[in-house]
Amino acid sequence: MKEQLKNTTEVLIRFNEADPLGIVWHGHYIRYFEDGRESFGKEYGLGYLDFFAEGVVVPIVHTECNYKQSLKFGDTVLVETIYQPCEAAKIIFNYKLYHGKTRQLVATGSTTQVFLEKEHQTLLLNNPPFFEAWKKKHLEA
Repeated sequence: MKEQLKNTTEVLIRFNEADPLGIVWHGHYIRYFEDGRESFGKEYGLGYLDFFAEGVVVPIVHTECNYKQSLKFGDTVLVETIYQPCEAAKIIFNYKLYHGKTRQLVATGSTTQVFLEKEHQTLLLNNPPFFEAWKKKHLEA
């Protein structure tokens, strides 16, 4: 098996993401996870539109975020997104958020997504064939 698949992207903290004291509202950390998933998808060919084109949607069914430090307006955050291999019909990503300037860890977390058939929104109990092919391409040595 290859080394873990990961992607790092940098996100600028915008004014509307901070409270009157300039501190980022905690819910935006989850949005940074999504920024990380989108960047990961672009790098590895696993974006939301790739799933959609295959007749599948991948809603999030579980999110976890552990806060270590606050981010502030004007900071940048480095979002490290790590794919966690899994045999079950789901996609798990782990995240590490780092302050862009100091490189200090500000949060960790994870998300779990499941596969639904696009038209009827029925749960798929097995990985779709295109996802199995993606795993074989990216995870096998």
